[in-house]
Amino acid sequence: MKKKTIWTIATIMGLSFLALLFLQIKYIDEMVRMKKEQFDESVNRSLYQASRNLELNETLRFLEKDVNAANRKAHNDALDADSASVGSILPDNDTNSFENQMRRNDPASMPKVMILSNDKNSLSQASKSMKEIVRNRYVYQKALLDRVVMNILYNASEKPLQERVNFKLLDQDLKVELQSNGIMLPYHFRVTTQDGREVYRCPDYSDVGEEFTYEQPLYRNDPVNKMGLVKIHFPNMNSYIFSSIRFMIPAIVFTVILLVTFIFTIVVVFRQKRLSEIKNDFINNMTHELKTPISSISLAAQMLNDESVSKSPAMMKHIGGALQEESKRLRFLVEKVLQMSLFDRQKTMFKKKELDLNELVENVAATFTLRVEHTGGKIMTDIGAVESKIYVDETHFTNVIFNLFDNAIKYRKPDQPVNLIISTWNDEHHLFFAIKDDGIGIKKDNLKKIFDKFYRVHTGNVHDVKGFGLGLAYVKRIVDLHKGDIKVESEYGKGTKFTIQLPIIKD
Repeated sequence: MKKKTIWTIATIMGLSFLALLFLQIKYIDEMVRMKKEQFDESVNRSLYQASRNLELNETLRFLEKDVNAANRKAHNDALDADSASVGSILPDNDTNSFENQMRRNDPASMPKVMILSNDKNSLSQASKSMKEIVRNRYVYQKALLDRVVMNILYNASEKPLQERVNFKLLDQDLKVELQSNGIMLPYHFRVTTQDGREVYRCPDYSDVGEEFTYEQPLYRNDPVNKMGLVKIHFPNMNSYIFSSIRFMIPAIVFTVILLVTFIFTIVVVFRQKRLSEIKNDFINNMTHELKTPISSISLAAQMLNDESVSKSPAMMKHIGGALQEESKRLRFLVEKVLQMSLFDRQKTMFKKKELDLNELVENVAATFTLRVEHTGGKIMTDIGAVESKIYVDETHFTNVIFNLFDNAIKYRKPDQPVNLIISTWNDEHHLFFAIKDDGIGIKKDNLKKIFDKFYRVHTGNVHDVKGFGLGLAYVKRIVDLHKGDIKVESEYGKGTKFTIQLPIIKD
């Protein structure tokens, strides 16, 4: 599949997942907002009704007080009235002043003889009498209510809040009103004056959730400085609001999991595609590289078998040298293939043994001395490690040092000698080996990638350095498997330094 097609599918799927996630979050946000608005409206309505009930209860108390006082006065007046008066009817102890007033003026309550003696034929007189009774009753009741209102205006507002408010009754009203509006949450409330002085606080009051506080004025028709405030908050309000959207949380979680899985899948697809392309390039390059030594060896064999070619000592030496060089080159290419197979194994079998790092480095350095001197350079050694014993696989670790030497020579400055500095040293627990060259160096952008498999630093249009991008990846893997560490320092145009850290063996 083409990379463009993969990118198109990935983009469409990614945008679809993001749109789905956005819609889910938007839906949740809208549900939370609506739930919050409904909750606010219900609480405010409950507070308003509770405060109104508080005012009604106070009005009823004053009304009851004045009615009782009027009843007592009417009762006393009735006892002092002339019992012989025709229009007077003694009040009952259990009747109120309104009934007394009506009995005095209601014709229906008078004896029939008296009615007939007053006016036997006059219906209009009876009608006027009834109207007079209703008017007197209205005037009396209105005066009574006016007196109650005056008492509330001039007496009730002068009392402090703690005397006016029955806090237990207020708590009951709040609970009933909240439940009637569908709110069953526990709540905490307190009552304050307008200037913030606290008058009452419920016994189990807690500051949790106090940032979401609802307020309602008490006695809002009183002067401002006489009014009170009831403040209520719900410690579990957030859980109440978000309880309505809990069913959406698993949907969001699964959507995020799918999105992450999709992104991971796309990354793996591109990585595998890149590795596949690199492997194909590697196979093509390796095939091309193998053709040269095979052709040379085949040509030398034909010359040896061709009787027409003279077999002089010089010719035999030339053919033998060619066979040896091409065999060495072929062995080197096969070794690269074996190194690549190392990365595909789940487990690597090592044949470890105790070696002396100083001796191993000096032997490899001696092997490369001729190649370095051929460029006009030299190898300088600083073997300072005292405890130089290491426990490694001899073949693989020798290849590690060999690869570092080989890279230092291959990536030298064109037509200039290469100088290498080889050093070993110890600290308390580790043994260090470093190789420093004065070659072309590595750019900072490439330093993080040089240990990646198949990665090769770009050299522009110069293709004189052969390789497959496996050498340093192989070095890194072998060092890691030996519980070591490798670091690189480089400055472009000035050279590179590789440092290997290994655990030492103490006697």
